[in-house]
Amino acid sequence: MYRNNKLYCRGFQFCLRIGSLFLDWSQPETVTGEDSVLKISDILKSNGKKNVLIITDNGLKSLGLIDGLVTKLESDGIKVSVFSDVQPNPTIDNVESAKDFYLANGCEAIIAFGGGSPMDCAKGAGARISNPTRSINSMRGLFHVRKKLPLLIAVPTTAGTGSETTIAAVITDAETHEKSAMNSSKLRPLYAALDPKLTVGLPQKITSTTGLDALTHAVEAYIGGSNTSSTRKNAEKAVKLIFENIEKAYVDGKNIEARNNMLIGSFCAGVAFTRAYVGYVHCIAHQLGGLYGVPHGLANAVILPYVLEYYGKRAHKRLARLADIAGVGKGLTTDAEKAEAFIAEIKAMERRMEIPEKFEQIKEEDIPIIVERALKEGNPLYPVPKIMSPEDCEKVVRRLMF
Repeated sequence: MYRNNKLYCRGFQFCLRIGSLFLDWSQPETVTGEDSVLKISDILKSNGKKNVLIITDNGLKSLGLIDGLVTKLESDGIKVSVFSDVQPNPTIDNVESAKDFYLANGCEAIIAFGGGSPMDCAKGAGARISNPTRSINSMRGLFHVRKKLPLLIAVPTTAGTGSETTIAAVITDAETHEKSAMNSSKLRPLYAALDPKLTVGLPQKITSTTGLDALTHAVEAYIGGSNTSSTRKNAEKAVKLIFENIEKAYVDGKNIEARNNMLIGSFCAGVAFTRAYVGYVHCIAHQLGGLYGVPHGLANAVILPYVLEYYGKRAHKRLARLADIAGVGKGLTTDAEKAEAFIAEIKAMERRMEIPEKFEQIKEEDIPIIVERALKEGNPLYPVPKIMSPEDCEKVVRRLMF
């Protein structure tokens, strides 16, 4: 099958690297620090927007996390509508509902407030608003969203997805349970507010899995074949910040410094993988999310060590560099030893934060479709260190099963 042909994959990736030189890789304008979310009012006013839609989920709404922002916007004369029905792993129907809500309320801008699901739903809704004759399925893949979205501002409430800076939106087809991405620079938010106070109340489980999601972004970007000096620097900064702060934030959720560092680390990881791409960890994770509803951060966390082990010596040099940056494997001399120590520390860190080693959900009869869909996503798009065949992918998936 051509998608699994190594020469074809590498040729495609080479052409994509050349083409990427001509794309827009600008980053969102950010406001940072405690209460930075309240500065969104000034951003909207400076852009002449007086009617905004906040896209979030019912959990965040019930916790009152949007209340301060809503109060500030309304006190400044900005009309606010709230769409809070975002589902985990948002579906096409979910996106359509958000789009219809935006139009029915005459909104002029969107604030994506939450983790990856509200961000993806907001990007999908924005794409449908600006491309009314195009379906979500017709915009999947690379650069099929061609028209500018309404003003989009991102407010992450987890330090993990990096969606506030990425060009991707992952949407699930409820009929087929297939989870796949739209990728276009038009989907990147123009502004992002990184406010650590919004992450203080995160449960430990969400803190750990979203943090490891960010680590996965940084590591997969760093070991891939489409790096630039900028993506390497951002990935290295992300890995250092995450290793130094994730367990601090996990143990003491009110540690503002750790929370702030995790948000910055997640943002840097997002910048890195937006241009350098991810790899097979994400390919498999997307299928487990689509088929079984496994949260994306949890899926990435569990899968990451297994895929890194699959890459073997092809990834040792770069993983060894990350080990040095993370302060892992001191005293070791060879790249192989350092790489293995880096993977071992990820496993140990996950055990300390009570992340499972395998999945109970995977069914034997689903393995062929998981493999097929994972490789359909990854080959030839992702510039991974080592191309997976269907047999390779099946072996990794089976290692994930109890």
